[in-house]
Amino acid sequence: MGVGRPMVAVTPLMDYGRDSLWMLPGYMDAVMRAGGTPVMLPLTDNTDAVAQCAEQFDAFLFTGGPDVGPKVGFDASHMAGLDAKDGISADIGCREAGAADAADAADIANSSARGRSEVLSPERDRMESLLLPAAMALDKPILGICRGIQFINKYLGGTLWQDLPSEHPSAVEHHMNPPYDTFGHSVSLIPGTPLASLFAGQSEIAVNSYHHQAVREAAPGLNVMAVAPDGVIEALYRPASRFLWAVQWHPEFLYKVDARSQAIFNAFVKSCHR
Repeated sequence: MGVGRPMVAVTPLMDYGRDSLWMLPGYMDAVMRAGGTPVMLPLTDNTDAVAQCAEQFDAFLFTGGPDVGPKVGFDASHMAGLDAKDGISADIGCREAGAADAADAADIANSSARGRSEVLSPERDRMESLLLPAAMALDKPILGICRGIQFINKYLGGTLWQDLPSEHPSAVEHHMNPPYDTFGHSVSLIPGTPLASLFAGQSEIAVNSYHHQAVREAAPGLNVMAVAPDGVIEALYRPASRFLWAVQWHPEFLYKVDARSQAIFNAFVKSCHR
């Protein structure tokens, strides 16, 4: 993308109670402010339609939403367009796919037994499992937010905390009450990472927080950019990509009151012009 406003594809949110797709305005407005034109995608697992979107759009925003399902994981057939130098191979990750599914299913069952009732979205899991590798194969800019960081990490072979309060209890408030355009806790920036460069001169920043799943182990090829005081991974990036960043917090709620949140969207859209 050389000139003009980049077209930014935004993954849809699903309201099962109303049987409808919807979108939080913050995702769209922050992209608009950054100089991009956001468009919400259809919710589909039609491979031709997803491939067309990957070709036609300039960048991809993976939004927040329901828990990442246990069947999400690396599929070598989806990654055929990536070179070996990119760090993606058929043996990605620390567990075999079947073992990963079994372990995550057990985690979810155990969490459900403890009273967890978060909704899954198999439709989003299927669509995003097609969209992510297609966008990566074309080296299109990608930004993940909340569910987005969890999905990207899980798909590429990383692991998740299924339920932070029970599996990784701490005094850090990861599930704050509204309003969400306020700060919940701080994160420490890892020196030498793109996020540390973006916020040069700052070793930590304040963020909001509303999640119960989180990245446990970063996927092969993904590097940590920020961590919470209790060690929870809060931001990742992929050095082999032109731009693949993901954050656990919600800059789409903070962008009006926090210049650093808008700066993340600015960097994302700006990367389309390289």
